[in-house]
Amino acid sequence: MEITQLNILAIGRDPAILQVVERLINGHDNWLATVVTTDGQALAAFGQQRFPIVFVCAGVSTAEEDVLRKCLTAIDANVIVARHYGGGSGLLENEVRAILDHQGIYITTKK
Repeated sequence: MEITQLNILAIGRDPAILQVVERLINGHDNWLATVVTTDGQALAAFGQQRFPIVFVCAGVSTAEEDVLRKCLTAIDANVIVARHYGGGSGLLENEVRAILDHQGIYITTKK
């Protein structure tokens, strides 16, 4: 599948960490981050646009992640919900690229 923009949803409880995640994602051409701090905000955002990737970040418990994963995959069975533990731009980029490769998603530039 080819897309022109990769929308990534990140949910976490720490706004400062999410700010860094948002900056790292948006630092790539054709990647766009939406960051939220509550499950309700995540579900609302997910209902308004397609996110092939959802990163679960700091402060979200395993139990909360499991519930969120079930809700999101009920809406879109193809979504990849992955735990992001931090570690800088290289790790985040590698995580995203591995998911894209696994899902067969290719980002093309707008012409």
